[in-house]
Amino acid sequence: MSRTRTERLVNLVICLLSTRRFLTAAQIAATVPGYEHDPDDARDHEAFQRKFERDKAELRELGVPLETGTASVFDAEPGYRIAPREYALPDIPLEPDEAAAVGIAARLWQHAGLAAAASSGLAKLRAAGVDVDPQATLGLEPMVTVDPAFAPLAAAARDRREVGFDYRVPDRDAPSRRRLQPWGVVCWRGRWYVVGHDLDRDATRCFRLSRVVGQVRLTGAPGAYEPPVGVDLISHVARWSGPVERPGRATVLATPGRAAGLRRWAVECAAGPDGDRLVLPYADADYLAGQLVGYGPDVRVLDPPEVREAVIQRLKEIAVRHDELAGAGGPR
Repeated sequence: MSRTRTERLVNLVICLLSTRRFLTAAQIAATVPGYEHDPDDARDHEAFQRKFERDKAELRELGVPLETGTASVFDAEPGYRIAPREYALPDIPLEPDEAAAVGIAARLWQHAGLAAAASSGLAKLRAAGVDVDPQATLGLEPMVTVDPAFAPLAAAARDRREVGFDYRVPDRDAPSRRRLQPWGVVCWRGRWYVVGHDLDRDATRCFRLSRVVGQVRLTGAPGAYEPPVGVDLISHVARWSGPVERPGRATVLATPGRAAGLRRWAVECAAGPDGDRLVLPYADADYLAGQLVGYGPDVRVLDPPEVREAVIQRLKEIAVRHDELAGAGGPR
């Protein structure tokens, strides 16, 4: 399935999940990106109908409970919707490493243009007087962000376009200008990197996205180069970043029989009356906090204070975000 069709199907699902009534094909065409056409042009309208029929069949094959019906007995044209109760998944418990993988997918979702298109579609529904359920797609909204350089570098790698950007390294005060043929963007140990051919140094280089300063500039035409066949981007980043030293030690209290991932990580484990004490090596308090909050009440930080404070801060941010989402779904 092409990327364009995938985006259209995702936006169609979001649209039909978000409405409390059946939407006609004409309303869907006016709302969902990818269905734009001239309804007065017979050939254009026929092409839309074929596309829409294929998409409906695709959704049903994927198990999406697409319903057909009318809002009232006076409606001459049938409409479509997806009942959230039929589409919702049961609760899925995830280990923190599994949740991290979902987080990466959410980052890609947020910066692939899908979220903006979906928001635009919902705005069109409201403008047309369609009652939209603001709570219907909260589970689809990403809760994480990535570096600003992610979107332009990922797009440049996809389109094979050379880029230029300013890059800051820790041992220098001023950023330096870099020119790169990006091969791809990858996540390694909680950070994002772009890998490609450095035009000034005529060598393969990796750049951490958080150190890119200012805007990424597109300097080349699409399709100007081809990455090496079978290149392993993660291996390049791993060799460049080197081994991670974990001089810190954190002590946490874990519920017996839970937090299996932390137990594999721990260098010490001792049972106690209040739970199991685990000693975890770490290099970055914030990164460790991000792992620990995924275990919820099954893990409590005892020491050191910097890790405990980092966990508290993460939980406060989650609470604020939850309140913002709840407020967005309230009466308008």
